[in-house]
Amino acid sequence: MTEPKLIISDNAFEDNHLDLPLAGEVKAGFPSPAEDYPQTTLDITRLLVRNPASTFYARVSGDSMSGEGIADGDLLIIDKSVEPYDGCIAVCFIDGEFTLKRLEIHPDHALLIPANPKYKPIRVSADEDFRVWGVVRHVVKSF
Repeated sequence: MTEPKLIISDNAFEDNHLDLPLAGEVKAGFPSPAEDYPQTTLDITRLLVRNPASTFYARVSGDSMSGEGIADGDLLIIDKSVEPYDGCIAVCFIDGEFTLKRLEIHPDHALLIPANPKYKPIRVSADEDFRVWGVVRHVVKSF
């Protein structure tokens, strides 16, 4: 597996923001009369990024997390300041490579769980070069 390509900018969160119109709610059930005017604006970066100094983007490469709705080419928003927790989806560094998996924490080991039956879980013991690089907070998809 190859290292995720990170898009990092020194001032990406301080000076650059874009307020776009927020049109309110869109019903996913039966249609309702549409409102043709925006109610307010929304800066998507400010909504999705809580810790700018520790947040990074990475593109997904591969299909091991497809069962979670995370596909090849999706954009991850990863926060390195979030303490890894049991069940989180994380970017992990193991034996010199990055991987994206659900983290299962046990007293004497960890399991990196893929969300595609084509792949097997990865058991991580204390003698391996392993660390959680960051916790995935959001996934941005394109259709």
